[in-house]
Amino acid sequence: MLDEDDVEEVFRRLVGRDARQKTVPAKVQRDAFRSLVSCMLSAQSPDARTAMASDALFAKAATPEAILALDEDELKALIRPAGLYNMKARNIRALCRHLLGERGGKVPATRDGLMALPGVGRKCADIMLRFVYDQPVIAVDTHVHRICNRLGLARGRTDAQTARHLEARTPRRYLHGGHMALIGYAKRVCRSRHPRCAECCVADLCLAVRADHGPPPAAP
Repeated sequence: MLDEDDVEEVFRRLVGRDARQKTVPAKVQRDAFRSLVSCMLSAQSPDARTAMASDALFAKAATPEAILALDEDELKALIRPAGLYNMKARNIRALCRHLLGERGGKVPATRDGLMALPGVGRKCADIMLRFVYDQPVIAVDTHVHRICNRLGLARGRTDAQTARHLEARTPRRYLHGGHMALIGYAKRVCRSRHPRCAECCVADLCLAVRADHGPPPAAP
């Protein structure tokens, strides 16, 4: 594992490099309910396919009541672009029933409350906290899980394990900007296959690079 000073330096470089990028994940919508449903649709689905499914669904039904009024086959057809549509349709309908029956139609604004909802796990809850409720949280998906374990920022066999470890090790001032910095770098540079180590601004700190080649010079 990287020590505290190296963790701090990794975040300083990555967040600083990402500071000019203000993109918001495609799964984030204008209100909490739509954001939550889009996040559920995003599981194992590329952003473009998630957006297609979300747009089709919300053009037809954008509230829990309206979604429950849809025929089940119609709901599946609308969200089909996101894949796993049978499971996702069941979870979305269960979510809508729960929100209306137990929550007064309101989406919770806490991690525990979100994770108590049908079909909502740690990653989706943290995305909601960060991008809908503007809380200082790093959501850990497959990309962030990979880069954290490669670099030595955090350890975990699953995304949820890595998320818990990363939260404990991340300096608080980097919790707000850390998600987009990590996920962007994981997609552009520290890719799953053929990572671009020669372009990496934290290669001199990366434990995976050190294990393979010894510490390289820092990228400019």
